[in-house]
Amino acid sequence: MNTQLLPAPTAHKGPDGAGPRAGSGERAGSGRFAGQHRLRMLRTDLLTVAAWASMAAAVALWLADGGAASISSPASAVTAAGIVAGLVGMDLVLLMLLLAARIPLIDRTIGHDRALEFHRVLGKPSLYLLLAHGLLVAVGYGMAEGLDPVSESVALWVLVPDMWLAFVSMGLFIAVVVTSLVAVRRRFPYEFWYAVHLLTYVAVGTSIPHQFSVGGLFAEGTWQRWYWLAICAVTGAALLYFRVVQPLAATSRHRLTVSRVWSIAPGVVNIEMTGRQLNRLTGNGGRFFVWRFLARGLWWHSHPFSLSAEPLATGPDGAGTLRITVRNLGRGSAQLASLRPGTKVAVEGPYGLFGTAARSRDKVVLIGAGIGITPLRALLETTPFAHGDATVLLRGSTKQELYLSDELLEICRRRGVRLFHLIGPRARWDSRSWLPADAVRSGYSLAAYAPDIAEADVYICGPNRWAGNVIAEARAAGAGAEQIHHERFDW
Repeated sequence: MNTQLLPAPTAHKGPDGAGPRAGSGERAGSGRFAGQHRLRMLRTDLLTVAAWASMAAAVALWLADGGAASISSPASAVTAAGIVAGLVGMDLVLLMLLLAARIPLIDRTIGHDRALEFHRVLGKPSLYLLLAHGLLVAVGYGMAEGLDPVSESVALWVLVPDMWLAFVSMGLFIAVVVTSLVAVRRRFPYEFWYAVHLLTYVAVGTSIPHQFSVGGLFAEGTWQRWYWLAICAVTGAALLYFRVVQPLAATSRHRLTVSRVWSIAPGVVNIEMTGRQLNRLTGNGGRFFVWRFLARGLWWHSHPFSLSAEPLATGPDGAGTLRITVRNLGRGSAQLASLRPGTKVAVEGPYGLFGTAARSRDKVVLIGAGIGITPLRALLETTPFAHGDATVLLRGSTKQELYLSDELLEICRRRGVRLFHLIGPRARWDSRSWLPADAVRSGYSLAAYAPDIAEADVYICGPNRWAGNVIAEARAAGAGAEQIHHERFDW
């Protein structure tokens, strides 16, 4: 069932349901958000250049300190190749840690999920390079001493100080990468995977001593030594500050306490919290926070949830309330329905680019399904647009799955937003469809509901497969990649 709750312009839909084509909309980064969009793209380019430059610097400094001069035989050439592989591999590992450090500059430039995607992509290359480092160095040293690689590795372990730590580090890196593979990761609960993933820090820590004590590679007074000391110190400081100090400071600053928990649908609850200085959290609709509810059996579970309403700060010192909406999607989230008033809450964030900071156009289209509707409700409350320049599409198999729909209806009325409820089972015969079956039979498409989608920012939140179908149709309707905003709040 397609329910149009608030007026919309006539749908410009041809026989095939097609809408505006690529290139028919506004130019990239137009209107009031043009400057913001250009600045974010510039930051993206600069971060990309910095990442490549760090790898180039690692090799260039090795060359500047006479690395190439040491190549005088096949054995030394193999050893040199191993050293270069190790330098680049270690640089990639430090880049991975920086991408996972939740640094605001990175988060506000490419978004949390894209940063973690790059983090995962770098995992295998870094491991392969470190494995190549170990193998090539063992082969090179063995060739020089007349030993096979296994015998040389045993000799290095036994005779060379700190080298055993390098072998331990390699084993830890292998464990982290293997457990990060999707097929393996899904077999374990998040807490187990997270605990194993913390071994990355141990792996980096155990890899550092042999770099500075073996072979004089980072000898006193060399540029290499200062470079690696600097990037290791910067990486460690970023992790400590943004992953530990800032969350503790935010928790202390806001002093959040659960004030009320109530059901809004089967398996779905609103959790209201009171706190102070909540005015510092306003304007973050759509972005997510990491919550820890400090109750028995719950404090060690972290939950990435976005706000479902803008914080309401009405008292002195920004005192007021904020709210999240949680659906029972597993044991951890199911326990939150039994939270008691008075429970203290630790908070981290906000994170992600699913908010106004990602805007590039004056018009906006918001598309949500199920519990993915809730961050759209908070975003719709504050993101700027003119009367008639926004369209909201809410998707659910039943009316009960359109969570917070009454609140959304009121906001849409107040702000002049076109609103559609798209209710009904999916079209099982069409794996690419995200619309209800009756809409598909009638020839409807995304462009039928949002004919100006090629000129708008498109925010999509819902199950990943469903969201993928929406993204594909938005691209086909003329929306460019920079206009489509979709962030996964998963691990």
